[in-house]
Amino acid sequence: MRVPVVEERDVPVAGGVRLSCHLAGSGPPTVLLHGFPESWRSFDLQIPPLSSRLHLAVPDLRGYGGSDKPAGGYDLDTLADDVHGLIRALWPGRAARVVGHDWGGAIAFALAARHPDVVDRLAILNAPHPALFARRVFTTRQLLRSWYMFAFQVPLLPEALLRAGDGAALARMVRAAAARPDALPESDVRRTVEGMLEPGVLESGLAYYRAALRHPLRALSYDRAIEAPTLVLWGEKDPALGVDLLRGLERWVPRLRVHRVPGAGHWVQREAADEVNRALLEWLVPDPAPTTPPPPP
Repeated sequence: MRVPVVEERDVPVAGGVRLSCHLAGSGPPTVLLHGFPESWRSFDLQIPPLSSRLHLAVPDLRGYGGSDKPAGGYDLDTLADDVHGLIRALWPGRAARVVGHDWGGAIAFALAARHPDVVDRLAILNAPHPALFARRVFTTRQLLRSWYMFAFQVPLLPEALLRAGDGAALARMVRAAAARPDALPESDVRRTVEGMLEPGVLESGLAYYRAALRHPLRALSYDRAIEAPTLVLWGEKDPALGVDLLRGLERWVPRLRVHRVPGAGHWVQREAADEVNRALLEWLVPDPAPTTPPPPP
């Protein structure tokens, strides 16, 4: 599919870090944040329909793709500050609609908690709230699902294993997160793997997990309500993040709507693209409230 990107721009954000950002469309400011192990191309199937009604900014997150890959700054606070800087640079004085998948969703939650002034509304795709996840991850079921997070803490070995055989293990990980073996075209899997094997990207992607578990109590700093209206789209067959992570979410997200997608796995935006795109457009560009006609004279 041809992605209608009209401009590519390097945007300086927190601490002088530069994010490579792809811009498309016109309308209300909207940021799309990808997860692991992806890039801005995670939203290939969303950019064409969304850009018809929204001004999209789709960055490579810190450490990915064309963005800078510093040695540090992969904690959730700094990652949220990166996106805050991006919104301030692109749309000074305005708030944005923010969509996030996987790590991008966690960053979106953190952004809305740290910088509510720049978030108009949220859409979260298969990503748990940081404070809720910190409480739920050590339950038996989620602990088993999250085994890879703990395996990634070992120095150097995960990088070596994921690189071996031209990224064979990484490709298996991507395929296994889908609900069906044929849900992702092989060309998409290969493109994802090749992007992660670029110099410095795999190390940066793993640094997200290492920073999270190195300071596990930091997630509890997000134990406060998010003001922005929030849509959560969740592929129910996600093998890594169970639907139990939706239970009790209203504590942190009072203005919450949940849209569950029974036939999709972790890559819900790809596996159920049409359903996700309709839901996103309805949420991000809501129809204006109908006006009540005046009573007859």
